[in-house]
Amino acid sequence: MFPGSHLATQPDKPALIMAGSGEVQTFAELDVAANRLSHVLRNAGIEAGDHVAICMENNPHFLEVLWGCHYAGVVYTAASSRLTSDELGYIMNDCGAKAFITSTYKAEQAAEVFDETPNVNLRLMIGGTIDGHGSYEDAVAGASDQPLANRIAGRDMLYSSGTTGRPKGVFPSLPDVALEEWASSIEALQQLLFGMDASKVYLSPAPMYHAAPLRFCLATQAIGATVVLMEHFDAEDYLKYVEQYKVTHSQLVPTMFVRMLKLDPEVRAKYDVSTIEAAVHAAAPCPVSVKHEIIEWWGPVIHEYYAGTEGNGFVYCNSEGWLAHPGTVGSPLNCVVHVVGEDGEEVPTGESGTIYFEAGGTFEYHNDPEKTAGSRHPKGWSTLGDVGYVDDDGFVFLTDRKAYMIITGGVNVYPQESENLLVTHPAVIDVAVFGVPNDDFGEEVKAVVQPVQMPVDEAASGELERELIRFCREQLADVKCPRSVDFREELPRHPTGKLYKRLLKDEYWAAAGRSI
Repeated sequence: MFPGSHLATQPDKPALIMAGSGEVQTFAELDVAANRLSHVLRNAGIEAGDHVAICMENNPHFLEVLWGCHYAGVVYTAASSRLTSDELGYIMNDCGAKAFITSTYKAEQAAEVFDETPNVNLRLMIGGTIDGHGSYEDAVAGASDQPLANRIAGRDMLYSSGTTGRPKGVFPSLPDVALEEWASSIEALQQLLFGMDASKVYLSPAPMYHAAPLRFCLATQAIGATVVLMEHFDAEDYLKYVEQYKVTHSQLVPTMFVRMLKLDPEVRAKYDVSTIEAAVHAAAPCPVSVKHEIIEWWGPVIHEYYAGTEGNGFVYCNSEGWLAHPGTVGSPLNCVVHVVGEDGEEVPTGESGTIYFEAGGTFEYHNDPEKTAGSRHPKGWSTLGDVGYVDDDGFVFLTDRKAYMIITGGVNVYPQESENLLVTHPAVIDVAVFGVPNDDFGEEVKAVVQPVQMPVDEAASGELERELIRFCREQLADVKCPRSVDFREELPRHPTGKLYKRLLKDEYWAAAGRSI
């Protein structure tokens, strides 16, 4: 389905509410806006199958832009609004964008990438214009509001977050389908697993350019439910919006749980979260103690899945399954999971190795056959690069990403375990653990911490460093614990929850005069 599917039954129902401003867009208004943009694209010579790049903050036009691209049958790439100009220009060129839609929020970067992206022949800007960019509002206002003829459904080609190198476009292998017959796999998941229907209200606190918010918000509106879109995440605001809009469904990442749990208990108690029927999380590991706390607070409404932008497999568990297998990310629903050792052979149940999916979906990395080949097992299975194991009941547990493994004194250490522990310390709001050079051991374990309250002097920093190392060593083997801790006001974490650990690691290795 799509927004226009609901015109006969609920044209005036809110399809979108901006959480902060309360601005509303009805299903009728959303469908008209999408129709108009589809004509703008077609009139500019952009045909079904061509590529369009989008880069902007969460704003009232974001979803109509996605639907307009979808109605036009194009391949749409939503790029992170946090990218540097170099990264943005790279993605625009790599995806072959013929059109670029942005906002005045990104005006400076739009100007910087202009000369570097000569193949873009249509540039539109929301909220104002700069040289070389037309007004989005004027363009759509002058276009037809009628549906294009013979519409083919568009699709996304989103880029990996680039945590271990240049981001790559993920292009799922999907057949062309008429828009009127289109249904995303997320629609079925929303309905079958999470009880989503047209009566529900979905709160989205994450940036729309990421795969999960983008696909879940589109699926929510396709079903006929209302999306409440936060301009940006704030822990107390999230709770306020749940109560204000009587939110029934939402998707979060574990760092959001951590920030809400570390609010003052009186602040947490101010807001009614009893309307929540399904709170879904993914994208990053959730410490066991954090998940226990959020289930105790919100009830058994917490759902988790493990999947990737690649769409090659889907692993899922509800609260009951997780409580019976604490720490699991679930069991496979649409695929078979294989755990493979360094020799390429499957390892016994309970042993760790690289996780591969079979039969969950196919994809390729755009313009990168080498990376595509590197994600494949000789038997045709594919991997996201994560390491973990499967227990006797078939539940999957993630250990870490293979790229983050630390080799210290010949011992393999996966930092996720110490990260999950350290973030539970009352003084810690966020943490990254990774390997740094050590002349004797090759690497040593380093932690970089965002404290709840930034230490004001060297003595306070030293005291907290010793406390955190002691806290870790009380519960984990010494080799897994940091030998030193540094403090930062903020870590380079993607708003969707992924940590840009590569940036931190590169910084420390460069400072040591070493290359990774």
